[in-house]
Amino acid sequence: MRLLVTGGAGFIGSHFVKRMLAAGEDVVVLDKFTYAGNPGNLPKGADCRRGDVAVREDVDQIGPVDAIVNFAAETHVDRSILGPEEFVRTDVLGALVLLRLAEETSARLVHVSTDEVYGDVEPGWSSREDDPLRPSSPYSASKAGGDLQVLAAVRTFGANASITRGSNTYGPNQYPEKVLPLFTTNALDGDLLPLYGDGRQIRDWLHVDDHCAAIELVLRRGEAGEVYNVGANEEHENAELARLIVDHLGVDPALIRHVEDRAGHDRRYSLETTKIRSLGWSPRREWDEGIRSTIDWYRDNREWWEPIKRSTNFREYYAKQYAARLAT
Repeated sequence: MRLLVTGGAGFIGSHFVKRMLAAGEDVVVLDKFTYAGNPGNLPKGADCRRGDVAVREDVDQIGPVDAIVNFAAETHVDRSILGPEEFVRTDVLGALVLLRLAEETSARLVHVSTDEVYGDVEPGWSSREDDPLRPSSPYSASKAGGDLQVLAAVRTFGANASITRGSNTYGPNQYPEKVLPLFTTNALDGDLLPLYGDGRQIRDWLHVDDHCAAIELVLRRGEAGEVYNVGANEEHENAELARLIVDHLGVDPALIRHVEDRAGHDRRYSLETTKIRSLGWSPRREWDEGIRSTIDWYRDNREWWEPIKRSTNFREYYAKQYAARLAT
């Protein structure tokens, strides 16, 4: 099939592109190449176009496709608190533009979303696909808005579209403002690891290879109008992650610095994953091995992340987010 992957130069998207190329599919990437879109994440010779999913003319330059997988999104909660407007534009309007294309051309569409749309999850419960959406941040609210556009398009216009909601995804090539690459690269440089609040926020950690395998399965076998939770059932506190990083790299644990918590910070996410597992998917990467191998990747690939952390965009963001917190 001819497959359009939007946001395909980002973290999860680029891993998915490589997976689908290896499967022999005809893949074309559309990416806006904002701060997190990196051409270096893609194989040489990949068919990659610059464009904005919220602009129909940019999407139309691709021509006819059989399927669309939408990774294009503004994704970082911290950035959404600093400036939420672009999140609504990309995550909601962008989803709507792609849905209109899918409706008009009968293309299959998979919309990649997040466990954060469910909001805080109490101990002893895991979010099910039909649970209410209770987003806590501008980011998760914008993703929930995109999800609802998908479900409405299926019912009203007959779009052949499904949604995946993945848990906290990690692996190589993740932009180094997210917690695992940020803490790892800071530790490698002897810098402080700014741990929000008490560090006891719980996330379910899903390796990017496992996440991409689930998305491919939904693309090929998922049903229109269905939502599929994708989680590894590897729930760990952020403080545990920080300790693993300093232990694995052999650096001073005193580098871990508790700082003022993020506004509206959810304490726990957890997904009930029976539906995706019934299609034959299960995660293959265990937490300890997966995290350690990812730490090793950042240790061995400084040439990938050092230019990013030296960039004006990263330095300005880091100063806004952490300078005052680390000063106290």
